[in-house]
Formats: sequence, C-alpha cells, structure tokens
Amino acid sequence: MYQNEFSGNLEKYKNPIEYDVLHENYNVDLHFIENLLSKNNDTIIELACGTGRLAIPLAKQGFNVYAVDIHEGMLQLAIEKAKKQNVHVHFSMQDCTQLQLPISSNFIYMTGNAFQHFLSNESQNALFQSVKQHLQPGGEFVFNTRNALLSELSIVDEYEESSVNSKGEKLTIQHREEYDPITQILTCRSINKLEHATFEDSIRLRYTYPMEMKRLLEQNGFELLHIYGSWNKSDFTKNSPSMIVHARLIK
Repeated sequence: MYQNEFSGNLEKYKNPIEYDVLHENYNVDLHFIENLLSKNNDTIIELACGTGRLAIPLAKQGFNVYAVDIHEGMLQLAIEKAKKQNVHVHFSMQDCTQLQLPISSNFIYMTGNAFQHFLSNESQNALFQSVKQHLQPGGEFVFNTRNALLSELSIVDEYEESSVNSKGEKLTIQHREEYDPITQILTCRSINKLEHATFEDSIRLRYTYPMEMKRLLEQNGFELLHIYGSWNKSDFTKNSPSMIVHARLIK
C-alpha cells in the first residue's frame, strides 16, 4: 500500500557497508532498551533493523529476536554479520505497515529515527495498527524521532562536512535541507564528493509534534508512558534534539 512512499526514499541506504561503519559504535539506544528488558528468553521484535546493530547483540544475550527491514541490501548485510558471529536472528524483509510475523511479543522497538520515514498520516496509522497486531495486551512499543526545532526548520540550511570512508578515502558532503511546514516534511539533498567520483542522494523526513504524537498513540489504542529528550532519559524540552517515545498497548 505504501511501497512507493518508502521505496522512493531509500537512497541514503544504498551503501550498507558505509552506513554500518558510520553507526557501528553507537549504542546509547541499545542500553536504553536493555534496561527495559528483564528476561533474556523473551521474544522481541525490531522494526527497521538496518544492518543488525541492535538485533545481533540482543540475540547474543539470549533474546529471541525477530527483526525486519524493507531494504534488501541492509538486511543482507545484517544476515551476513549474524552468521559470522554465529548468532541466530529471525531476519525478514517486510514493510512495517504490513507486518506478517508468526509470533506476538510484549516488546517492539524501532530506533534510528525510522519513524520519520512514515511520511503520511495513513502510513503512520498503518504502522501503529501493524504494531498493535503483534503486541500482546499491555505490551510496550519504544521508538524515537527527531524533535521539530523551529529555529532549525524555519531556514533553508546549507552546510558541508568531511569524513573518511571505509576505504580510507576523503569524503566531502554538501547538504541542503528545506522544511515544508504544510506537509511537515524536511527534504535533505546531498552532493557526495570523493577524489574520483561524485554522487547525489536525498531523503525526506516527516516531523511529528509532541501533542500530535500523544493523540496519534491514543487514537490507535496506545497510552503514552513517557517522552524523553534523549536515549539517556533526559527530560523532554522544546530544545531536545529527540523524542524517545515509550508507549503501552491498552486496547
């Protein structure tokens, strides 16, 4: 149903190896999730699992992990990594708005600001309904999304950054970000320059405001337990870079 909404917005993930190198040492979200999980034999579900950065270490701890992603390349790298580490994870390529897993769980999570990929009201609702179908009564759903900082979104932001890729090559990236206040979508375009190659990519990201999020959860049968300003559980304020949403299924 929402295939075009997602498939046309995945350019940033066309190089899973580079993506994995960029994020492999990030683990503050893993610690947050570990603190919510009490039994290491529980079955848990990860949405938009990417290259398995969270699914693999949680499976190593004994959790029975079902992990899905819509991007074939990212998922294939996750499968290869799990195999090399002799870890079993139930990986499958699926659209999170149309989940078809053979299990239900008390805990579903989604990190990496993946919630911003659900660009329309319809796909946001479909996500929550899909999660609802795989959560047991009283089950919890944890996810994050960037907070809409008006001081940043009110201007067209152009900036440049440099890094070194996995091959040791210098990479310069020129970014241009423009927010549409009607659709609440930020369009990010990038020109990526290597010594002998240049390529462009883009991504669109939907912003959701705090009270909008609360109503969205309630309309889909969830109660909002808490919104944090970071994975470190800092208080959520108007200047928080993130919304860490912890919700429970009530009906």
